[in-house]
Amino acid sequence: MSDTLLTKREAGVLTLTFNRPEKKNAFTHAMYEAATAALKQAATDDEVRVVLLTGAGSVFTAGNDIGDFMEHPPAGEDSAVFLFLKALVDAPKPVLAAVDGPAVGIGTTMLLHCDYVVASERVRFHMPFVQLGLCAEGASSLLIPRMAGYALASELLLFGEPFDAATALRAGIINKVVSAESLQEVAAERARTLALRPAEAVRVTKELIRGPRREETHATLAREGAKFIERLGSTEAQEAFMAFMSRGSKK
Repeated sequence: MSDTLLTKREAGVLTLTFNRPEKKNAFTHAMYEAATAALKQAATDDEVRVVLLTGAGSVFTAGNDIGDFMEHPPAGEDSAVFLFLKALVDAPKPVLAAVDGPAVGIGTTMLLHCDYVVASERVRFHMPFVQLGLCAEGASSLLIPRMAGYALASELLLFGEPFDAATALRAGIINKVVSAESLQEVAAERARTLALRPAEAVRVTKELIRGPRREETHATLAREGAKFIERLGSTEAQEAFMAFMSRGSKK
């Protein structure tokens, strides 16, 4: 699909690897487009039973590449980042994730739409939307309160401070914490196991689990997206992005 999104299909498992290790796998416009295309292709490919998301270089993803993001800011529901999230929400087959290192911004919120997430004990999750003058995205304002409760959801989203795998497990964002050394092996085993289950039974069961809230999730994505775009034009966000870029240029 792309040098920055590696694909591998084996034994019914399609592995999508975010591949910009020199940039901590930060997402570009092109990566979102490639990931969306891969998810949509997997949905109609009978040989794919499970999708596994992971990152190269012991990193999941640092979120958006700020420079690329400023060049290609989302302007509507058909923007690349929003189409990627919609493809995740609508994925009819199980989506698993193996998470290591930083998982920032959408690197955390995309996990809300995965069906099984295994994380290494050294992962640092981070949703710094408020610090950047932005707002919750990825339907996190709907799903995290339901999964984690309002108290923890408010702490994670309003303060936007990094949190560890134990907190993510308590919040219901991930399923299992393992050593960094065994992460890929455990994730691959879980993916292979699920790929061996009766495919239609798996599909129907996922639909029964996620289907009833899909319409509400899409409505939340749209509501958050409109506010997110509005916030991008705010003085707060512009100042925060300029400060971020300035810090990066001094390194």
